[in-house]
Amino acid sequence: MFFAVISILPEMFSAIKEYGIVGRAVKNGQVNIQVINPRNFTTDNYKRIDERPFGGGPGMVMMAEPLEKAILYAKELAGRAGCDIQNGRCPVVYLSPQGKTLSEPLVATMPNLDGMILLCGRYEGIDERLITCYVDQEISIGDYVLTGGELPAMVLMDSVIRRLPKIMGDDLSAEQDSFVDGLLDYPHYTKPLDFHGQTVPSVLLSGHHANINKWRFLEQVKRTKARRPELWQNFIPNKQQAKWLKDLED
Repeated sequence: MFFAVISILPEMFSAIKEYGIVGRAVKNGQVNIQVINPRNFTTDNYKRIDERPFGGGPGMVMMAEPLEKAILYAKELAGRAGCDIQNGRCPVVYLSPQGKTLSEPLVATMPNLDGMILLCGRYEGIDERLITCYVDQEISIGDYVLTGGELPAMVLMDSVIRRLPKIMGDDLSAEQDSFVDGLLDYPHYTKPLDFHGQTVPSVLLSGHHANINKWRFLEQVKRTKARRPELWQNFIPNKQQAKWLKDLED
C-alpha cells in the first residue's frame, strides 16, 4: 500500500518508517511511505509556507500554493506506484480536529484502497481554499488539539497498515483486538502462573477451546459494560454469543 505524507517535519516519520511492525512492512516492500516537505515547493529564499490570516487573529495559516504543489507531486508519485488516482483509490486525507473521528469501522474500509495522501497541518490550520479544492476527507483522532497533524497521520497509518494481509505475525491477532467486533478486548495472561498471589483463571489452563472462547467473550462483555457502556448498547451478538449471554442470565 502506498502512503504519501505531506509535512514540514519529515524527520518525525522515521519513528514509524524504521521501527516496529510498520517498519518491517516497509523493509519487506509491503508498504511504501513517502514523506514530502512542502517547503521544497516554495519560491522565496526563506521557504515560507505560512502567513498571517486575513481578518486578523492569532497565529499563522499554512498557504495554499506550496501545499497544492506538494499534493500534485504526491499524486504523481502515487500514480507511479500504481495507484488509481482518477477513481478515488488514493484519496487526499487532511488530519484535522474538524474531521470524522477515526474508528475501527472506518479503518476497516481503508486497506482496500491503493494508497492515501496524508496532509499534516500546523499552526492555526490550512487555507480553506486548499481544503475545498483538494481534500477528499478530513479525519480526527479525537476531541483534543495537537500541535500538528504528524502524530495523527502516524496513528492512522499504523491502524491501517496492521490490518493489511500478511503484515501481522498472526493475522488473527488483528481480528481479535479491541473494537474489531464492537467490544473491548478480554484479559490476557502468560507465565508465571502465580504473580503476587494472583493466579491465571483455571479455564485458560483447561485446554477446552469452546469454554475458553465463551469465557473470553463474557469477559469482553463485562469490560465493555463497565468501561464503555455506549459500545455495549450498540453491540449485536451473533447466534453463539446470544446463547452464551442467555446462559449467563440463567
